[in-house]
Amino acid sequence: MRVLVVGGTGFVGRHVVARLLQGGHTPLVLSRTPGELPKGALHLLGDITREVPSLHGVEAAIYLAGIIRERGQTFRAVHVEGVRNLLQALKQAGVGRVLHMSALGARRGTGSRYYETKAEGEELVRSSGLSYAIFRPSLIFGPGDEFFGGVLRGLVCAPLPFVPLIGDGRFPFRPVHVGDVAEAFVQALERGLEGTFDLVGPREYTFRQLLELTMEVLGRRKPFLPIPLGLMDLLVPLLSLLPFAPLTRDQYLMLKGGNTAPFPEALRDLLPAPKALEEVLPTYLRC
Repeated sequence: MRVLVVGGTGFVGRHVVARLLQGGHTPLVLSRTPGELPKGALHLLGDITREVPSLHGVEAAIYLAGIIRERGQTFRAVHVEGVRNLLQALKQAGVGRVLHMSALGARRGTGSRYYETKAEGEELVRSSGLSYAIFRPSLIFGPGDEFFGGVLRGLVCAPLPFVPLIGDGRFPFRPVHVGDVAEAFVQALERGLEGTFDLVGPREYTFRQLLELTMEVLGRRKPFLPIPLGLMDLLVPLLSLLPFAPLTRDQYLMLKGGNTAPFPEALRDLLPAPKALEEVLPTYLRC
């Protein structure tokens, strides 16, 4: 199957492209600049937020484009306008199938522009009239991830005698492995799965437990220094003004809200043995 992949050069996209090739499909990777692609993948030059090139010969599309920080691109451009442009191009080309990556917790009224624009993207897909599957992953872990390899690693490896703990650290999460995310997308494509599905890993953790596990993997032993949420509420808007803010406003709002859900029964056939965090973190986390 010839499959258009939007966001195929990103963290999740690289795994999806590799899994498509493994399944005998031909990924057509749309990106703004030519990049190095694995053998068998084809490159389409274009910017999904502006225009979509000809989709002649495309049989299905996977939309993975997403940003967690607004640097040059906005949440609305990537999560809403890009989706709108793709859906219009698919209809014009007579392509009837789209798979979309949203986010667990995406909904209106959260105050998080990330969540709210992801929710708008979902609404566009559902109302498109196309056959669709929407996946809503929790925190995604694996080599190159931004949360474990970025935020948590930064907190643990910082040259401080303590590890900052936001509030009481009880916010719940259910992280999912990037390879399992790719597997879910390709299996759904091949099986014709339709609907909206939360995508989570095998176990739930609190934020504090995730920090403890990160310290264990990195061989660091430090006490926690709890930072009251009231103080964080004042600090984060100021920190967000920095060019390389350690924690953005949207990340903070999502962190306070937690990110968990039961494992969907509908995905048990697709992912019978999802990878555990304890198994994977030691393979790539380093200070």
